[in-house]
Amino acid sequence: MKRIRRKVIPVLLVITGLWFLPGTVSGLRGPGDFDFNRGKLIAHVMRQQLPRHHFSHKDIDDQLSKTAFDILLKKVDSQKRFLLQSDVDRLTSFAERIDDEVNLGEIQLPGVVSDVMAERVPKVQAMVKAIMDEPFDFTADEYLETEAKNLTYCVTDKELVDRWRRVLKYQTMIRYLNIEEDEETKKKEPKEGEDSTPLNEEEMRAKAREKVLKNFDELFSRMSKESERDYYDRYFDALANAFDPHTTYMPPASKEDFDISMRGSLEGIGALLREEDGYIKVVRVIPGSAASRQGELQAEDIILEVAQASDEPVEITDMKLRDAVGLIRGEKGTEVRLTIRKPDGTRKVIPIIRDVVQLEATFVRGTVLEPGDESNLRIGYVKIPAFYRDFEKTRNGGEGRNSTDDVRAELDKLTAKGVDALVLDLRNNGGGALTDAVSIAGLFIESGPVVQVKSSNDGMKVLKDTDETISYRGPLVLLVNKFSASASEILAGALQDYGRAVIVGSDHTHGKGTVQTLFDLDRSLSFRKMDQYKPLGAMKITIQKFYRVSGASTQFRGIIPDIVLPDRFQHVKSGEQYLDNSLPWDTVKATDYDEWSPKGLPLDILKAKSRERVASSEEFREIAEEAERARKRTETTLQSLRLETVRQEREEARSVREGRHGEDMGDAHSEGADTELDDEAEEEKFREKLREDAYVLEGAEILRDLLTETRVVSSSSPRAGQKM
Repeated sequence: MKRIRRKVIPVLLVITGLWFLPGTVSGLRGPGDFDFNRGKLIAHVMRQQLPRHHFSHKDIDDQLSKTAFDILLKKVDSQKRFLLQSDVDRLTSFAERIDDEVNLGEIQLPGVVSDVMAERVPKVQAMVKAIMDEPFDFTADEYLETEAKNLTYCVTDKELVDRWRRVLKYQTMIRYLNIEEDEETKKKEPKEGEDSTPLNEEEMRAKAREKVLKNFDELFSRMSKESERDYYDRYFDALANAFDPHTTYMPPASKEDFDISMRGSLEGIGALLREEDGYIKVVRVIPGSAASRQGELQAEDIILEVAQASDEPVEITDMKLRDAVGLIRGEKGTEVRLTIRKPDGTRKVIPIIRDVVQLEATFVRGTVLEPGDESNLRIGYVKIPAFYRDFEKTRNGGEGRNSTDDVRAELDKLTAKGVDALVLDLRNNGGGALTDAVSIAGLFIESGPVVQVKSSNDGMKVLKDTDETISYRGPLVLLVNKFSASASEILAGALQDYGRAVIVGSDHTHGKGTVQTLFDLDRSLSFRKMDQYKPLGAMKITIQKFYRVSGASTQFRGIIPDIVLPDRFQHVKSGEQYLDNSLPWDTVKATDYDEWSPKGLPLDILKAKSRERVASSEEFREIAEEAERARKRTETTLQSLRLETVRQEREEARSVREGRHGEDMGDAHSEGADTELDDEAEEEKFREKLREDAYVLEGAEILRDLLTETRVVSSSSPRAGQKM
């Protein structure tokens, strides 16, 4: 009790000091304030549940408080375009006091932030209007810093005006170039009934300024409508994020956000999104979705603007995920145009016709690759887009479709066709049912442990394959990339630990080795007569962590392939190791398991031969060169504000895209099924896409090397029942 009293005194001193600071924009909230009292209840539940149930058991202390404060600042002003350094200094008085606020139930910071932003938003709006009243000089040699991490907060209004001037100039320049292209199209392809009178230079610039101003007016309008409760929501979410990036607070109004994150799809386009540093980022594109079939939207893309068909685009930077989703989703058959920024910094407008997910493209699919040399070896191929399982039908006693049964069926077909080796493709597989990761591993090994699951109470559970039946015994290559995550990493890690497969792909997988559960805050509320404050929302909390049978965690580092191939996305900082506050990699005691072969795989020989082929491959050389160009573009965060330079950059980016459309992810499922083709034609189209996939082809070559080294020509035949 003495410790609590010692901490109360400085907290009150800090708060009182803030009350009388010159320029302070508000008084403090007290017991009569509804949001204050509601926040007090939420804080009570969070401080009870988070340290107790979170895997890390972090304390809500000064260190966590500072982390939460930094996260909150990003949520409030991620691009550093509203707050001045003096505002930040004032708010920083709370940086080490969030823990005290939560522990004492005296939640003051959200109200202070709300008042600061209520003052700053209209001032910035006035700045923007004044800037847009004047034309821009598109010939001046100046730059815009596009990476917020490289910016400091402006000290004076004059500095803030200049920052906004550069932002607005670039936005106007982009709009101008779009209008210019539209005018060229109008000349070449005039439409009946459309005004064909060309716009002159001055009219195009004026129109561009008008569109940009309208866009930002909408942004300011949204921000001015935010309530104090919105800042409480950000505050509690920042507190949760300080434990790890997958631990979140979800206010009641975020039910749609929860549906997106848990079900894995957006009605309309089919993409998993998240808010990150003020941006809306694509986490995963759902196989078989409209976005997948269109083929250009990819993981790690940032959505900057959303437009309905031919309407003007709406800027969604600093927009809530819920509001962005409202713009993106729509009726089947309608078009949405997304202006995205690629990980290398290039911009592109992607038109997507909203549609339902075509389930056929989400299911496991297999085929036989054509022989690549005179050996006439038959290489099988199986793609697992996700670890799906119809739990609802299974729960009701039915036989719901699942990925394990589908993989087993494909393996049976390939074995009947006499394949000599197999490529198993897990690229872009973001995970799914843990049950299927374990059971699919069991299709390739005899019974044994597959993954260890450690809970926040330190309890360890080993998930095993108990079926001694092996569906496929032959040589195996497993393809992964940076977007292979969660259950994919469990399967890849298990087959690597057993020495059962050669893992091939990007330099690491995603590194998502944790499990979350949902806590309803209302159910945790024990106080009487508090129904007026319900609903309080929910928390998604990280409660478990995955470990391989060898004892290494899949968290943070992911799976390191045995053979690493050049990757267009090797410059992309994608994965847990690049997320703030992600749980670290660690190890536990290995569990008992029997390796597939006492001699192991001849990895040194396979690596050497693969390196030799890759070095002489024209396609891999082009991939490596494009990766290097992308890396350089990523490192260059200063955007020129000269019109001719920007025009040239657009042309170069367009040429690169047109030269490799549809190749980025090397995914044979990216265009989905073509309902106009019969089964035979569709199968040929599938094989044709695989023949153009450098990673699949190299996987097949590695298997030929492996067959040569192990002297097993038809290990998948019934006669060759021995292990490899």
